[in-house]
Amino acid sequence: MTDGRVAARQWLMTEPHAQAPSHDPWAPLVNVFNELADVYDDVGVEFFGPIAQGLIAALAPAPGERVADMGCGKGAFLIRAARAVGPQGSALGVDVAPAMIALTGQMLADEGLTHAEVRVGDAQEPELAPSAYDVVGSSAVLFFLPDPRAALEAWRDALVPGGRIGVSTFGPQDEAWDSVDDVFTPYLHAAMLEARTNSERGPFASDAGVESLLDSAGFADVRTVVADLAIRFADADQWYAFSMSHGQRAIWALVPESERVAVRTEAERRLAPAADPGGGYVVHQQVRYTLGVRPGAS
Repeated sequence: MTDGRVAARQWLMTEPHAQAPSHDPWAPLVNVFNELADVYDDVGVEFFGPIAQGLIAALAPAPGERVADMGCGKGAFLIRAARAVGPQGSALGVDVAPAMIALTGQMLADEGLTHAEVRVGDAQEPELAPSAYDVVGSSAVLFFLPDPRAALEAWRDALVPGGRIGVSTFGPQDEAWDSVDDVFTPYLHAAMLEARTNSERGPFASDAGVESLLDSAGFADVRTVVADLAIRFADADQWYAFSMSHGQRAIWALVPESERVAVRTEAERRLAPAADPGGGYVVHQQVRYTLGVRPGAS
């Protein structure tokens, strides 16, 4: 899945799309995530929620604090942060996809979290007030951004001195999960294959690499917390629904329609070693939480 995300980002940012105005480099990404909004994080697979909960545990937002969520999606981190800070605090979510923002706003309203709000915006250039937040979190987003360091610098400036940052990215996954991802390799063009190779040697390839991004963006006390996430699928159909409910849908779009049944069949065959004795399948993904502090007195 790690390689799949890198390749999906490359496809989203470089390939022509019928809906995408040529003057807007974000339009392909917006189009895909608008299309995904209804099913994103909503196919019965515990994935984005546990990742966000791990980031909440690492950052420990406290009652009364002000939190910003960069690339909030459907609110996995934002909603949990809003609960943690309570009505005496505040929470803001920024995402580039209006459909995601609309659904997240409705979920906040349904839960009565009136101290939280959402805004359509670019997570890399979020237009946040300077020194306005105690905590900035970003869950499974940083690797999608064209210039991660620029984003981190913008997020640093939005923090108060002593304010905390946390980003979640991905470490290694198990062999079965790698094998399933590799079924898409024949459909990736040269630039996407290069993006995959770069992911194995660039900053997102290691704990130290992501830490170096935060260091270079001016954060102090940079450190990493790692967790293993067991991802459970009730059956192969749920795996397929999950693969079509996030950025990997962009990779499916590269597979000729006449070959998709065969590709799905092969992917399901490769999933077989992950069969769980109790039924279904379990694969494992390492989740990396990289944390830091804006220097200065709090």
